Amino acid sequence: MKKIYYLSTCDTCKRILKELDPPADYELQDVKKAPLTLDQLQELKHRAGTYESLLNKRAKMYQERDLKNKQLSEEDCKNLLLEHYTFLKRPVIINGQKIFIGNSKKEVSAANAALSE
Repeated sequence: MKKIYYLSTCDTCKRILKELDPPADYELQDVKKAPLTLDQLQELKHRAGTYESLLNKRAKMYQERDLKNKQLSEEDCKNLLLEHYTFLKRPVIINGQKIFIGNSKKEVSAANAALSE
């Protein structure tokens, strides 16, 4: 599987996609226009290990709800990810069995190297 989950209105996602210049065989999914399905989220969790690792803790809604001061279970994280696209740490890049989550320089570098293979 070669897929990138991103947000088309996010300048960081746009910059990363431009930098990565994914090959044509990559499927792009704008999570705002086509929200994650339960099956897709379960697949991401299987690859990432936990729902929490997919959760964007810098999202405005995360802060507004004061979720940092709450103990979130895996089920809570799953429900948040299904509730609204803003809770997904973006971009999420899947290259075969490898998954790259978020926009840290380390993740983007590793994703870029994987796309070049």
